[in-house]
Amino acid sequence: MVHTLTEENYLKAIFSISQNADVKITPTAIAEMLKNNPASVIDMIKKLSDKKLIDYDKREGVKLTESGLNDAIQIVRKHRLWEVFLLEKLNYKWDEIHDIAEELEHIQDNTLADRLDKFPGFPEYDPHGDPIPKANGKVPKSFSVTLANVKEGVTCRVAAVKDTSSTFLQYLLKLNIGIGTSIRLIEKIPFDNSLVISINGKENTTVSQKFGENILVDE
Repeated sequence: MVHTLTEENYLKAIFSISQNADVKITPTAIAEMLKNNPASVIDMIKKLSDKKLIDYDKREGVKLTESGLNDAIQIVRKHRLWEVFLLEKLNYKWDEIHDIAEELEHIQDNTLADRLDKFPGFPEYDPHGDPIPKANGKVPKSFSVTLANVKEGVTCRVAAVKDTSSTFLQYLLKLNIGIGTSIRLIEKIPFDNSLVISINGKENTTVSQKFGENILVDE
């Protein structure tokens, strides 16, 4: 089924919110993610419900139907594969690829995603560490532990980033942090929950709690 660009963005947003376990997907949550007007969100929820792509109940919230979930997964798959292609094959920077992939993900072609998957060798994760769904809908392991939740003295590996904004990614580049970087949590400061960390075994650096909450790690 062919959807409008706006409908695809809604499906992807609902899918993204649904990845947080036990979170009720409300029109307000969707509006916040898409930075949209709540009234227009209600209108789109009705359209998606009429197309049997979502189920909506005020008490239960929004849920993707089987058809809606399949469509959302394919949109996400294309987006993340485009990010790999842009970074690895066209030499775009880490902080540039998200916005471009946002546009490219809407190209309607039945074989495009499979070709994008095959070309770089069937990658499992995009450059930000997000799992890339397979053609059959299966999704590789995702990471949920944040640097802020790691215990003092533990060394971990950066597995993904939650914030893909250019400002945050540029900050990471400035600190020489990328996917796979080794970080040791030296100390948590009780006053403001800031973190003292060592990056790749080098001198200590202090970062904010917000920073730690946006870094997903593999211990």
